[in-house]
Amino acid sequence: MPRVPLALGLAGLIPFVWGALTMQSDWLAAEGARVLGPRFIGPYVQLSYGVVILSFMSGVLWGFATRARGAVAASGYVLSVLPALWAFLFVGGGPVSAAIYLIAGFVGILGIDWMFWWRGLAPRWWMRLRLLLTAVVVLSLAPVAL
Repeated sequence: MPRVPLALGLAGLIPFVWGALTMQSDWLAAEGARVLGPRFIGPYVQLSYGVVILSFMSGVLWGFATRARGAVAASGYVLSVLPALWAFLFVGGGPVSAAIYLIAGFVGILGIDWMFWWRGLAPRWWMRLRLLLTAVVVLSLAPVAL
């Protein structure tokens, strides 16, 4: 796996992990709210960032669809917009339901990732990266969903 995508992917986990840590530590939550503001701690940062990342993943998947032709390209384009639509339509209504829908969205993207990977439209290392990142995202969001 190339170092730059791995490093950027891991850096992209910071808001999810930070949010989980600030839910576990009153001191971190207080310091985080003082320094960054209350919007950047706990489930607030996780949920808002989760919507952004689901939308970002739509763009990544769209890029894979551009490498396909015919019916595969058409289905790829349709599938690529699903994460952004999912976030727009379902994430809301309170932190618990938002976290549940984000978890479902991130797990669901793995199926789309796999389809692009299986067809050779995503890099060979793609699924290893996506499985790692998705596991951390789901584990970070789980305390909000429970």
